[in-house]
Amino acid sequence: MPFSEFLGNSRIVAALRGMLATGRIPHAMLFAGPRGVGKFTLARMFAQAANCERLVDDFCGECGPCQTIARLQNTSALIEQGLAERGEGADSAAVERIPLLLQTHPDVWAIVPDPVRLKTPVVRPVLHVGQLRAVQRAAYFKPLLKRRVFIIDGAETMRWDHANIFLKILEEPPETATLILLTPNPYLLLSTIRSRCLQFFFSVLGRDQVEQVLRERSDLAPAQLKLAAQLAEGSPGAALGMNLPEAVELRASVLRVLTEIIEGRSSIDLFAETTRLAKGQKASFETVLEIFYSLFNDLLELSVGFAGQGGRNPALRTELSKLSRQVDVTWIAKAVDELDEFGGRLRRNVNRQLGLDAIATSLSEAYKKT
Repeated sequence: MPFSEFLGNSRIVAALRGMLATGRIPHAMLFAGPRGVGKFTLARMFAQAANCERLVDDFCGECGPCQTIARLQNTSALIEQGLAERGEGADSAAVERIPLLLQTHPDVWAIVPDPVRLKTPVVRPVLHVGQLRAVQRAAYFKPLLKRRVFIIDGAETMRWDHANIFLKILEEPPETATLILLTPNPYLLLSTIRSRCLQFFFSVLGRDQVEQVLRERSDLAPAQLKLAAQLAEGSPGAALGMNLPEAVELRASVLRVLTEIIEGRSSIDLFAETTRLAKGQKASFETVLEIFYSLFNDLLELSVGFAGQGGRNPALRTELSKLSRQVDVTWIAKAVDELDEFGGRLRRNVNRQLGLDAIATSLSEAYKKT
């Protein structure tokens, strides 16, 4: 699969190919953008092209390095293998002593947030200091082929005091290595790290492009395919990994909470909905927050009279239109601000249930005063 088959963000692809063609490859790059838009895939492609035996600004996909590096795409299997080798009962010392490193070729590593255990993974995996120290040591090794590439996924999960280890690599970069940091939000990284990286901001794909990916890589019926593309909101990765019935029910659950906040008269009913949302979902809580943002986006557009193309949630258009007539821009702005603050507190392990209840109560009181 050469670069030409990568969907979306064509300007970023062209920039990477230009670097490879001229040999002017930066020591560090930052790929920022929503989850599932291809940041990891493009970083892996870059690693293949940087070490391809046949091509310069692309990769053949057939030579030994291309095929070996391509195996990084199956990160789930590699993570399972790494955790199994370390052992289910690994303590914090073992986690640092035996860092989780995904490697299918000597010159290319993928570093991902460590779930610690296979059977009972931690709720919020993070990058550990052992992983960062391993990269720090290996970055200065001479490459077996052309270039060493280190893909750091979930870069925003590294603790800021640990990030100083990573900063040392960027301050004295090795000549034959490139580090690629991946994150949905670059502003969660130290500014000193961001400033030392060439930054690329990925955008979501068009709905037709997501449908194309689903047609090629799934067996969904046409109606299901269209719905999955709508719910994915421009993220092919989200669309491919989606359990469609669960995704539909999750959005309905978030909408019920929003409806209770605006229309509800009983705190008991409101807290019953927030409890189901905080504790009764298989999806990550980050996904729940993203759906809240999505619904607020549609409410904002509807409240100011923007028709658009059905918004981000066309299946919920009728319900959202009704709610939009009951709120104003000021209330929506307050809701988004509180959601932002809640997201920040989550990174400090605040209780999800209590936090969601606090937001719901605050917005309900604010609505009654309007």
